[in-house]
Amino acid sequence: MSSEFMRLKVLLPFKIFAQREGVKRIVAKTDQGFLGLLPHRLDCVSALTPGILTWESESEGEVVIAVDEGLLVKAGMEVLISVRNAIGGTDLGKLHEAVKQEFMKVSEQERDMSLALTKLESGFISRFAELQHG
Repeated sequence: MSSEFMRLKVLLPFKIFAQREGVKRIVAKTDQGFLGLLPHRLDCVSALTPGILTWESESEGEVVIAVDEGLLVKAGMEVLISVRNAIGGTDLGKLHEAVKQEFMKVSEQERDMSLALTKLESGFISRFAELQHG
């Protein structure tokens, strides 16, 4: 394998979603915008947000998948991307819709659940304080 290409692994919690050799470039979405990786870019770690992940390889050309939030680590010529969920496909419009429908919905549900837990905790603490002073 030439040093002009990267090795990419896209990892899900319970399996390897994609594993590719000969990757020329990778573009991923972060909360700061889009991050582009070329083989000789410095090593880095970045948090990913739900969006479209793109890579170009010798054998497949350009590939796009929808990914949920996760983490990207580039070390040397290895790029590991660990995400909660990923969806493959060739229709970019459908992938964008999947990001909106599937991954953003989960984020909203998590935010609502977190808010409900915060309310429960604060209610418990205030009642507990009343019991101690009462």
